Amino acid sequence: MVTVSDAKVTWLTQDAYDRLKRELDELIDNRPVIAAKINESREEGDLRENGGYHAAREEQGQQEARIRYLQELLRNAKVGEAPKSDGRAEPGMVLTIRYAGEDEEEQFLLATREEGGQDDYEVYSPESPLGKALLGATEGEEREYELPNGSTEKVTLIKAVPYTR
Repeated sequence: MVTVSDAKVTWLTQDAYDRLKRELDELIDNRPVIAAKINESREEGDLRENGGYHAAREEQGQQEARIRYLQELLRNAKVGEAPKSDGRAEPGMVLTIRYAGEDEEEQFLLATREEGGQDDYEVYSPESPLGKALLGATEGEEREYELPNGSTEKVTLIKAVPYTR
């Protein structure tokens, strides 16, 4: 569960912190497995034509990048509580919105994808145009934001409740 992110500090609930820490530990524990794959592939001969070797190196690179990312994220994380249920849009809230001129409502989690977890909710970043427009809005308030094509869209915040798993 998420509470808020900014450029340097990431606020996480204990659940989100624990989930990301478990992932980091598993990736670190998996390092010898990847190294063994690389060594086995290296022994197969000519490295220029060795697809297994290059695939293992690629996997190692992706894994190491993820390890560095998680280490940095968790190093700067502050563990906190979920936001209050005050009807105000903020990170860590499930927002129900309606676009101007439409009858259907849309529901999403306002958080970063990394912090949002593996739930059924679509996740919108607080840094996205829609997320920025809705930050601080109260239930019933209409906001406007710019779309990538330069036009504007009006959206009404119907409901904002804390995300719970």
